[in-house]
Amino acid sequence: MATIEKRERQGDTAYRVKIRLRGHPPADATFDRVTDAKRWAAETETAIRAGRWFQHVEAKRNTLADLIRRYCAEYLPGAALRTARYRKKYLEFWGAELGALTLAEITPARIVAVRNKLLTTTTRRKRPMTPASANQYVAALRHCLNIGVREFELLDDNPIRKVRQMTEPRGRARFLTTAERDSLLRECKAHSDALYTIVVVALSTGARRGEILGLRWPDVDMQRRTLVFHQTKNGECRFSPLVGHAAEQMRAHAKVRRLETDLVFPGITGRSLTTGKMFREALARAGIEDFHFHDLRHSAASALAMNGATLAEIAEVLGHKTLAMVKRYTHLTEGHTRGVVGRMNRAVFGV
Repeated sequence: MATIEKRERQGDTAYRVKIRLRGHPPADATFDRVTDAKRWAAETETAIRAGRWFQHVEAKRNTLADLIRRYCAEYLPGAALRTARYRKKYLEFWGAELGALTLAEITPARIVAVRNKLLTTTTRRKRPMTPASANQYVAALRHCLNIGVREFELLDDNPIRKVRQMTEPRGRARFLTTAERDSLLRECKAHSDALYTIVVVALSTGARRGEILGLRWPDVDMQRRTLVFHQTKNGECRFSPLVGHAAEQMRAHAKVRRLETDLVFPGITGRSLTTGKMFREALARAGIEDFHFHDLRHSAASALAMNGATLAEIAEVLGHKTLAMVKRYTHLTEGHTRGVVGRMNRAVFGV
């Protein structure tokens, strides 16, 4: 509720408005005329209830573009390279759409309107923008605004707090059958030893294509039989065992390494090898449809699950921080779980 206090000061009259609503920080202002005080009280109380009020004066002085520039200059340089690159791209989009507005004018409704607009656009692959991709754009803006609240103190609250995350479809879980795997490996080997080695490492470690192609020889420890992936999706280093056929293949690949670069899989231009076209051609020759390189990661996870690995173990191998991403393999681990429970019952009850 709003209250208006009449105050006399050095022969002048002033009217101070105080607004206190449960669940919101108090707001106050002073006016020379009671009509201005009443108007401000009505408008402000409505704005608070609608989530459009920010008491902080900085929210009215700074635009979203100002915050984005400061965020990119002061915060992003300390983030992981991959994270910084994509987050900057997403924030450039928000800057183009809402950058001219002050932070006080950035409302949940405006954010939702722009997010919904994203869903009507197409990606560079000429496909409709997915809810998952739109959520990534919103997540970038959410973090930027959170920094504006907590560290830069330009906002009292983050308006995205009231914006729900869009429901995403269940993740794709296409993986190779035994026959498909054998056929693909045969065609990859026929194309080149490098492609064959890359696919073997992907199936053995569950690593992403970018992680494998970003490998440098100092990241390969043949003595300890480990790989170190620096260019991971979450920006954290991950160690992966290099065992079995993958270790043999990497050892053979090391014998023909190029001396002018330390990239494990260099291309002609000195950058990492480009595998898109050759991998698609290998799939076509093998007669495998509806399969992408990233599905090799699912194939590795499914093989782990069917060979007794728990969801926690699969998550650790793939580098997931939570089990949510690996729950799609739950049905493949049921036999292992049943065996664990069976052994526990025999130990406890003797039957």
